[in-house]
Amino acid sequence: MVVSAPAATCNPRYGENARIQVTVTGAEGNVVLDTKGPMDDDGAFEFTFAIPQDMPPGTSEVTAIPADVDWCDDTGTSNRLKTTDDLDRTSCVIPIKLLQITR
Repeated sequence: MVVSAPAATCNPRYGENARIQVTVTGAEGNVVLDTKGPMDDDGAFEFTFAIPQDMPPGTSEVTAIPADVDWCDDTGTSNRLKTTDDLDRTSCVIPIKLLQITR
């Protein structure tokens, strides 16, 4: 399975050692994968992982968010760049993609 995202157009400046946190939650609500992978300074990433063979059928959830950064607060403002006045507001909702597991 591949999870990916293009570069952000807002120059998020995640840094040269940026990481993406990828989590897969099974249909029963249990976390079956929780790991980190490389991410570009501009937020672009492509992360490949294997679905566990024993994962039960059903609808699972996949999330991918910047790892180990305070990337957003409840107002939609970046917490990392408080001194910058030219930032666009952004959603703090964690994006979830559904993954259908069948046998």
